[in-house]
Amino acid sequence: MTESWATFGADLHLQLDLTAGRRLRAGLTEALREAARSGRLAAGTRLPSSRTLAADLGIARNTVAEAYAELVAEGWLTARRGSGTRVAERARPRRPAAAGPVRRPARSGPAYSLVPGSPDLGGFPRAAWLSAARRALTDAPNEAFGYAADPRGRVELRRALAGYLARARGVYADPERIVLCAGFRHGLTLLAGVLRARRVREVAVEGYGLDFHRNLLVRAGLRTRPLGVDGEGARTGELTAAAGAVLLTPAHQFPTGVALTPARRAAAVDWARTTGGLILEDDYDGEFRYDRQPVGALQGLDPDRVVYLGTASKSLAPGLRMGWMVVPPGLLEEVLAAGRPTDWACGALDQLTLAQFITSGAYDRHVRGMRLRYRRRRDELVAAVGDRVGVSGIAAGLHAVLDLPAGSERVVLQSAAWQDLALHGLARFRHPEAEVSGRDAVVVGYGTPSDSAWSPTLAALAAALP
Repeated sequence: MTESWATFGADLHLQLDLTAGRRLRAGLTEALREAARSGRLAAGTRLPSSRTLAADLGIARNTVAEAYAELVAEGWLTARRGSGTRVAERARPRRPAAAGPVRRPARSGPAYSLVPGSPDLGGFPRAAWLSAARRALTDAPNEAFGYAADPRGRVELRRALAGYLARARGVYADPERIVLCAGFRHGLTLLAGVLRARRVREVAVEGYGLDFHRNLLVRAGLRTRPLGVDGEGARTGELTAAAGAVLLTPAHQFPTGVALTPARRAAAVDWARTTGGLILEDDYDGEFRYDRQPVGALQGLDPDRVVYLGTASKSLAPGLRMGWMVVPPGLLEEVLAAGRPTDWACGALDQLTLAQFITSGAYDRHVRGMRLRYRRRRDELVAAVGDRVGVSGIAAGLHAVLDLPAGSERVVLQSAAWQDLALHGLARFRHPEAEVSGRDAVVVGYGTPSDSAWSPTLAALAAALP
C-alpha cells in the first residue's frame, strides 16, 4: 500500500539559503549545521528520515542523505540503526562570553512560610485523582470535548455538588442553580458585576478579612463598609439599608477563626429580607473542623437571599481553579448575563474528574484524611507555643491566631523575617476604615508547609516569638 507523504515522521522547519548560486545540498547542510550549532535543535533531537525530509522540502532523497552523511562525519549528527539520525551530544549552543563572575540566582522568597490561605500541596490525592480522571475520560461523551454549551458548567459536576453540599454543608442546592467558576475571586467578580447592574453602591464586609476581596469590589465601582468583628463573628446588627449586599465568612471567620453565632446569622437574614439585600456567603474552611459540631451553611436559612460560594482550593488544591456558586432563583439569569462563567472556568475534563471524585466517595475520604493531618499539626503548634502566647480560632480551619503582648506585633514580624519565615500580622487584614481593636497578633497558616518543612518551620516560629 502506498504511504501518504503526510504520514511520514516529525516536522522540521528549515530555511535554506540558496543565494549566490549556492548548491542545494550545501544550503541544506549549512541550515542543519546552524540549527544544531545554535542549539535550536537540542542534543538528542531525532531528525526526520531522509525520505520524509526530502518529501517535505520537495527535493531528491539523495540530497538529504548526502547532507546527513556529511554532518555525521563532522560530528554534528549521529546515525545508528534502529534509532535514526539525531543531533549529537557534542553540539552546544553558542553563548556570549561572561561579563563577570557567575552569580547564583537569589532565592525567590523566605525558606519557611506560615502564610495563611493555602493547604499542604503535598497532600493532593494524586493516585485517587488519576483514577477518577481515567474513569471520567473513559465515560466522557463526545460533546464534552467541544465548546461549552451550558454557561453554568458540566451538569455531571453540578449534580454531584448538589448532593454533596446538601449532605455535608446543609445547602439547598438545585443543580440548575449551581454555576461553576474558576475559584472564589471569579465568582465574586461576576457577583460584583450583577450588583453594579442593580445600581448597588455599597457592600458591607467584615472589618477583618482578605484585602484582595475588598479590592475586587472596589475595582468594580462598589464602596466597602466594614462591620465590627468580635468573639461572635461579624456584628451583623450593624447592617443598614445603605448596603445592597454583605460578604460574610460565617463558618470560620477569616482571620479571627470564630463562627458566626445563631443570633447574628438570624440578624443577617432578617436584614436581607427587610431591605432586599443579598448575603454573599464565603464558606471558608467549611470542611475542616476539629473540636466542634459541624456548622452548617448560612444559605440553609434563606436560599432566596443568600448566594453560597465554595471552592476546592483548600480541600484539594488552588491550582485546580475550581469553584461554584449556588445562586438564588431570581439572580441566576443576571449572573449568567454578567459574563459566561465557563470562559474562565476549568476545562470540561477537570469538571468531569471532580464529579467522579465526589460521587465515588474519594472526596469524602480525602477530606477526612486531611482533617486528621491538619488536626495533628494544630495540636503540635499549640504544644510548641501555647505556653508562651494565647492561641485562638483553632476549632476549625487551617490557621490559628497567636495573641501577643501589646505593641509587639511588628517586633515579632521582624524577628520572623530574621528567621527567614514568612508570617502575617493581624493588622494586615484590617479594613482601612475599621475600628482599631488594639489587638496584637499573628495569623499562622499551619496548612501551608509541606510535611518535610513542618518541623523546621515550627522551630522558626518558636524562635520568633517573645
